Order: sequence, then structure tokens, then C-alpha cells
Amino acid sequence: MVALTLFVGATTALLAYFKIDLRWQPYITIARACLQLAVIALLLHGIMSAPWALALFLVLMVGTATHASARHVKKLYRGRTATALAITSGAGLSTGLIFALGLVPFSAQNLVAVAGIIIGGTMTITTLTARNFVSLSAARSGEIEGWLALGAPSPVALRDIAQASIVEALTPGLDQTRATGLVTLPGTFIGALIGGASPLLAAQLQIAVLAGQALGGTVASLVLTAIVTRTRQLPL
Repeated sequence: MVALTLFVGATTALLAYFKIDLRWQPYITIARACLQLAVIALLLHGIMSAPWALALFLVLMVGTATHASARHVKKLYRGRTATALAITSGAGLSTGLIFALGLVPFSAQNLVAVAGIIIGGTMTITTLTARNFVSLSAARSGEIEGWLALGAPSPVALRDIAQASIVEALTPGLDQTRATGLVTLPGTFIGALIGGASPLLAAQLQIAVLAGQALGGTVASLVLTAIVTRTRQLPL
């Protein structure tokens, strides 16, 4: 606990020194994470043995991810609905395929672990896509208004914006995947090694998760932009 306090204190001190106004956010964020992980650790004991509880927990994970991402889509057409459908479809398809294709052995523990990683990654891509869409729409509003004035349907007028938003959202994850093993050792790989898996099996699990995140994020960003581009009002 002392070491954790030291890390958070150093983070807060650096932000304050350089006048980056996040105030107590590092402390609040870490404290919340500790509380949430403690609660989850206790809940998982019962969840693993009850299918209905496991299903409810997965729904809770998706709901929480949707709520977190929805803060960034207030200006978008049907933003909350688009976010919910994007995260659910992207994470659901990707997680289902990972187990259906036998990339990861199915068990309650593996389902929670893989689904959690995929849902989190999909949430991040959804948020980035939404934020990029809003900022690019504002920056290129004249271009969009020109298309609309010529009678183009909104999906056509906003097509380039949507495509650019998806590219910007997916690029960080793809860069990280490209550097895996050379620059970073991802959590799934390290966790599998600590759990006693062989390096080869750990690598197999990590590759499955990375591929799943790429698919889930791509599907989510496509679903999100397919919905929000159906408006005739600029998200400004």
C-alpha cells in the first residue's frame, strides 16, 4: 500500500508541477480501481459456479463499458444506442469466435478473462471513434455542409469523416500489436506465464486475444459510424 501511494503521489506531483489540471483524479481513479477489483475478486468465487450469475456478470461488464463510453457520444445521433450496439456486437462476435474456433479452451474462468479484455478493448475503440468523429466533423464542417447542400444523403456526406475516425481509432492498437514481444509483453502473456503455462501456450493465448481485440474494435467502430452518420445535423 505504501508503494502504491508513492506511485500515485509521484503521478499527482508531476501533473501539479507542470500545471496539468487533473487535481486528485489519479488518487480517485486508483482508489476506485482498488475497490472495484476487491469487489470483483469476492464476486468471482460465486460467479464461476453459477451459469446465470456468470451471464449476469457479462451483461454488467458490457453495460459498464457502454456507460463509460457513452459520455463521449452525447453530440452524436442516437449516440447511446450506437455505443451499446457497437460494444455488444464487437465484443460478442469476437469473444464467441475465440471460443468457437478453439483458440482458447472454454471455461468460466477463461470466458471472464477473455471477455473482459475484449470488452475493454472494444470500449476504447468505440470511444476513440466517437471522439474522432466529433472533432473531424467540426474541423471539416464546410465540406460536410457542401455535400448536404448538393443533396447527398448524410451517410455519403459523412463517409470520409467516418472512415478517418475509424483509422485514427484503430491505429494505436495496431501499433501496439505490431510491437508485441519486442517493446511490450501484454498482460495475457504475462498472466499465463505466472499461472504456469508454457511460453508457447502463453503466446498462443495472447495472439488469440490480440486478434480478437482487432476484430472486436473494427466491428464496433463500423457499427457506431453506420448509425451516427444517419443524421442530417452536424455533431458540433
